[in-house]
Amino acid sequence: MSIEQPKYTVLSSSANREVRRCEARIVAETIVEGTREKALNEAFSILAGYIFGGNVPTARIAMTAPVTQSREAERIAMTAPVLQQKTKVGEAAGWVVQFTMPTRYRIDDLPRPTDERVRIREVPASTLAVVRFSGLARTKTLETKEKELREFMAGEKLDAIGEAIYAFYNPPFTLPLLRRNEVLIEVAPRG
Repeated sequence: MSIEQPKYTVLSSSANREVRRCEARIVAETIVEGTREKALNEAFSILAGYIFGGNVPTARIAMTAPVTQSREAERIAMTAPVLQQKTKVGEAAGWVVQFTMPTRYRIDDLPRPTDERVRIREVPASTLAVVRFSGLARTKTLETKEKELREFMAGEKLDAIGEAIYAFYNPPFTLPLLRRNEVLIEVAPRG
């Protein structure tokens, strides 16, 4: 693919699983209620509006990959990074969807969103356990891959810091066999 992706170093790998050290990155994010699929579609439209000129001063921002989705995080004031936890908003689950901003931008250089639902923030460097797969990223498949990743983490004695994050690298018109999807879980760095 010719679009920019977040930078990381593979610390270890086994088949379709990896442990990565990811660099800090800047994201545009929004939180949407509803089912995972509905929230992803709605959030994608909101964030696409931002990068396609819904900002001040009006500027187009290059699309990067992946688009990530996770359960809404409960934010607690602390000196360490914020942990992600599953939560419910009323009867509906809240989902955080993020677009990673191109690395040529610093947080102060990015145009300000005109849509108040879009927030720009820096995600600190992190260590992630990852399982990669192709095909359609349906909810059942994501649940199965998350279970596989958690079994891998148990075998590697990796401690989860947050909930699962789903990453989608391709546009919807990509053939399922050629799609790249991942389930990621932040883990405590090793010694």
